[in-house]
Amino acid sequence: MTPAAPGSLRPDLAVIAEHVEPGSSVLDVGCGDGELLAALTAKRCNARGLEIDAANVAACVARGLSVMQGDADTDLSYYPDKSVDYAILSQTLQTTRRPDLIVENLLRIAPRGFVSFPNFAHWRVRAALAFGGRMPVTKLIPVAWYETPNIHHLTIADFRDLVAERGIRVERSWFFTNGRASRQRLANFTAEHAVFLISR
Repeated sequence: MTPAAPGSLRPDLAVIAEHVEPGSSVLDVGCGDGELLAALTAKRCNARGLEIDAANVAACVARGLSVMQGDADTDLSYYPDKSVDYAILSQTLQTTRRPDLIVENLLRIAPRGFVSFPNFAHWRVRAALAFGGRMPVTKLIPVAWYETPNIHHLTIADFRDLVAERGIRVERSWFFTNGRASRQRLANFTAEHAVFLISR
């Protein structure tokens, strides 16, 4: 298995891969085609994935990655408490039925979790709604409203409110625009997507 080069990973995945400690045990929920799993395996992590899409599961298994087919909304409850060091949810939170319960489950399964998501308060999204009157189609939200898997349109401010209400601590956060790191200040307006490292 050839791991993805760090520079070839999506920006949020590259940040996560960089900050997971080598040798850690990891559960990647909604692992897609396994790009992050491959990078973590190259760091000697015991990395496993949960993925709903059968084609992605097959692609992961073909790469020699440990992935099970399952639905985050229903199957995370089967994982024991504190069974891994890190639980990861990359670009998946907004597709789940109960994002609040997913976040709670992440921090039940692991003491620390990474969550990344598109920021629906980015200025281009706001402009599309304000001036065009239509749901936006952007690089990070590339499909029309009727075919998008995104069922909860959250913002950076929404996520901060959720974790604060639940007594969850934000250890670190990273924000990206056009694939590059962007400033913390005014991130809810200027960042296209976000990554949070959270813990109890």
